[in-house]
Amino acid sequence: MARMLRLEFPGAIYHVINRGNYREDVFAREDAKAAFTEYLLAACQRFGWRLHAFVALENHYRLAIETPQGNLSAGMQWLQSTFAGRFNRLRGERGHLFQGRFKALLVEAGHPLGQVAHDIHLSPAKAGVVAMDALATYRYSSYWYGMRPEARSSFMTFAAALAEGGEFRDTEDGWRAYADYLGRQMAEGLAGKKSGDVSLSAGWAIGSAAFKQELIKKFMVWSESRGWQDVGLEEVRMARWAAVLARCLAVLPEEVRAGGRKSAPWKVAVASHLKETTDARNGWLASQLGMGSPIYVSKHVGLLLRSRSGEAQQWLDFLRLKLVEVAPALVGGDRNERVTGDSAGPLERAVRLPVRRASVPAPAPAVATGERGFVIDFTAQERG
Repeated sequence: MARMLRLEFPGAIYHVINRGNYREDVFAREDAKAAFTEYLLAACQRFGWRLHAFVALENHYRLAIETPQGNLSAGMQWLQSTFAGRFNRLRGERGHLFQGRFKALLVEAGHPLGQVAHDIHLSPAKAGVVAMDALATYRYSSYWYGMRPEARSSFMTFAAALAEGGEFRDTEDGWRAYADYLGRQMAEGLAGKKSGDVSLSAGWAIGSAAFKQELIKKFMVWSESRGWQDVGLEEVRMARWAAVLARCLAVLPEEVRAGGRKSAPWKVAVASHLKETTDARNGWLASQLGMGSPIYVSKHVGLLLRSRSGEAQQWLDFLRLKLVEVAPALVGGDRNERVTGDSAGPLERAVRLPVRRASVPAPAPAVATGERGFVIDFTAQERG
């Protein structure tokens, strides 16, 4: 039976679900859940997603994500394949890690999105992983970040969950009220009922009849033209890459950019920054920066990721510092949002990369739990 085409458009919101192959516990180990969380945050940064809710349990994950650039499939392909490749290499295993194609239900903004977020937040308690009164201690869920504003990344948003729970404010008192609300949901049913689970994971869309009718109209038009996926999306993506590249070049001193060799540290830094903050292809970067071939870009960006040192790292830190004020625009966030806390760049906040400025203490890595901890590699899945 033919699979339905995914309906992707700027601003689409999805409830994304996938399980381990044969329902195996792919997240049984703590470091696996931690690594998936880090890769998810990196995907949000890289593809400009807004993250409304997420959870990683023993054998599956659930996400509520908004895609301002209409790029769900591209982002999910990167997330799943990059994590699976790293997982299999570290475990010495082969084969599919996840249960085939991820499921993505379109979600209407407002109450339906709030219900999805509530249900995702309740998942650890409903699965019996933690007691309801310890829900906020479950580390691999957006609810943990909601209770800890200082740990959030700029692309995380809790507006729908708080508003639909009872017009709660994003304050300490507001989160206490939201915790009470989730407790009632768990005790009385609502999102906690089995029928509620089905309605939030079955079908193709979550929302009103009018919302679904409008989607059907769009789907019929776009499935015939395929214009957005094949042409329009590509143009938008390349325009975004060019805009980020222009910002990088604008802040670099002119005398530095005069260094024209393929592996010039500033070029490696710019390529690394674009790989962190966009889904720019190695071939495009090689052409725009004069770095020779896609393999050459992959090689030098990979070397920088592994060493975290040298002149290229200094220029990468320089770019992060200079471009931090435009971070919300790059990740699809609220343009009125301001970066708070330390001066770390958006990806540093997302995946807790070491910060090499003396005035900012480097946070402890959240991924590695032993000698074989996970390391994020933005070049592993793209060599061309």
